[in-house]
Amino acid sequence: MLQFITHRNSVYDEVSGAEAVLEGGCRWVQLRMKDSSGEEILRAGRKVRELCTKYGAVFIVDDHVELVNALGADGVHLGKNDMPVAEARKILGPSRTIGATANTFADIEKAVAAGADYIGLGPFRFTVTKRNLSPVLGLEGYSSIMKKCAEAGISVPVVAIGGITAEDIGGIMETGVAGIAVSGALLNAADVSGETVKMLEKIRLSDGKGE
Repeated sequence: MLQFITHRNSVYDEVSGAEAVLEGGCRWVQLRMKDSSGEEILRAGRKVRELCTKYGAVFIVDDHVELVNALGADGVHLGKNDMPVAEARKILGPSRTIGATANTFADIEKAVAAGADYIGLGPFRFTVTKRNLSPVLGLEGYSSIMKKCAEAGISVPVVAIGGITAEDIGGIMETGVAGIAVSGALLNAADVSGETVKMLEKIRLSDGKGE
C-alpha cells in the first residue's frame, strides 16, 4: 500500500500533485491542507475526489471530519491533536474509513480501541511537514512496535510515515508494516509519476503484492 499525502511546492498544488501520483499508480490520496480555509479545502477536494473516482483510488480528508460528507470522501485521517477517533466514528458512522496518527504502541492501542481502521505510524525520520510530531522511530522503533502489535493481536494496517524515500522502503516493509505514506519524496521528484511507479514496485518486491 502506498499512500500519498498532498501538499504544494513550486511546481504542483494539491490537485495537480494528486493527479501525477494517480497517473503513476498510487491508489490512496489524503488531502492535507493544514493552513487552508474550509472553502479552499472544498474547492480542491472536489477536484481530488473526481480524480480519485476516475482512477479508482481511496480519497481521505485530513482532520476535517465536517467536510467528509460534503466531499463524498471515503474517510478521514486524524492527527493526535485532532478530533478523537471515537467522536469521529459517531459522526461518520461505520462505513467511513478513519485513520489515526500514532508514535507509540500505546497510541495504536488507544486508536484501535476507539475504532480506527488504520494507523499512520511515525515519523521514520525528521520531516518539515510534520514539525511538531513526536521523536523519530527509525527501523528499530518500527520493529519494536510491530512486534508488540503482533503479540497483542492488533491486525489493523499500520502505515509508516515521515521523511521516507524510495531507498528506505525495503527495510521499513521488513518490520511488518502494511504500507508507506509519503509526500515530499514524490512531489519533489523530477518525475512524480515515474517515482510513484518506482515506489510501488519496491513495495511489491518487499511484501509480495503491493497496491
